Amino acid sequence: MKPIKGSIVALITPFKEDGSVNFEKLEELLEWHIANKTDGILVLGTTGESSTMTQEEDDQVVEFALRVVNHRVPVIVGAGSNSTAAMKERSIKYEKMGADQLLLISPYYNKTNEKGMIAHFTECADAVNIPIILYNVPGRTGCSISENAIKVLSKHPNIIGIKEASGNISYATNIARYLSDDFVMYSGNDDMITTIMALGGSGVISVLADIAPEITHNIVQAWLDGKPEESLRLQLKYLDVIHALFCEVNPIPVKEALNMMGKNIGGYRLPLYEMEESNKKRLHDALEKAGLL
Repeated sequence: MKPIKGSIVALITPFKEDGSVNFEKLEELLEWHIANKTDGILVLGTTGESSTMTQEEDDQVVEFALRVVNHRVPVIVGAGSNSTAAMKERSIKYEKMGADQLLLISPYYNKTNEKGMIAHFTECADAVNIPIILYNVPGRTGCSISENAIKVLSKHPNIIGIKEASGNISYATNIARYLSDDFVMYSGNDDMITTIMALGGSGVISVLADIAPEITHNIVQAWLDGKPEESLRLQLKYLDVIHALFCEVNPIPVKEALNMMGKNIGGYRLPLYEMEESNKKRLHDALEKAGLL
């Protein structure tokens, strides 16, 4: 499979009042995204709260999403871990379940040196035959994938891209030199979609897409269609919404936004907690101003 071009939603996981996964609502969301031009669906990402879910729940969400989507768009599965052995095991399992691609994160908490970072990803890439997207998010992990590690890893036949979520434009510019038809870059920050596209990026792995799938698709597609002014216009139009979606730790605001929009996707699991009222008002006002309510 070639790298996806477009908007990939970092899908939330809906919960019932008792905190269990709401599969009926998950199906509604999957169908909504397919109907509204989402180009790929990521489950078990940061936004999906996999870190608070059991392994059994993770597996159930993956199996359910793959069955519902049924190859209509690619499904990417977050299989990362700070344990290379655990990440390898999950990668093999999700490949067997039918995942189209995998998203693998750098080792959080324990971290590593550069050689260890390269080995962490290479071990998993050697163990599967489906494409892998690297995930660089030092604000979450406490470590960054070095530019030299990207240079090395970009040559692996199973490693086809990176979700770049450092927010560091200098870093993104430096790794852009390793982009090709076989190794692409996705913006991991919704306020930098056009910036990453200008560096040769292929799209976004997006939280904004959770609430505005077609709009997020259009931001990317306009650029791909040779209309950078239109892409930038849309990027700037929804900037206040994007900032409001990150006024507290993700995915608290995006789940609140979906509930404000009447999607009734439930709450979140501890340690995530209810938003401050002032931030709720900010989020509501931004959604209303942008015509999303």
